[in-house]
Amino acid sequence: MTEHVSSSGDDRTANNAVRHQYRVLSDEEKAAMERIKDMGAAFISEPHALGGTDPDCERFASRNLSLANTHMEDAVMRAVRHLTA
Repeated sequence: MTEHVSSSGDDRTANNAVRHQYRVLSDEEKAAMERIKDMGAAFISEPHALGGTDPDCERFASRNLSLANTHMEDAVMRAVRHLTA
């Protein structure tokens, strides 16, 4: 059973094998991280809508839609890394 922790919680290193130290985020930074992730999730649903694929499935209708998804995931990750650095 996988343990889950909130990405904006102070315990977010509990299930992270790579980055062992994080600084404690301010409430504003936590809210910003949640906004960034929500915007990314909203965008990621669009390639599925465009291609007529199931959002719960990882397959996309075309390589270009798959790449759009990959780049959005990367954009979210880099914005969050900026906040948590």
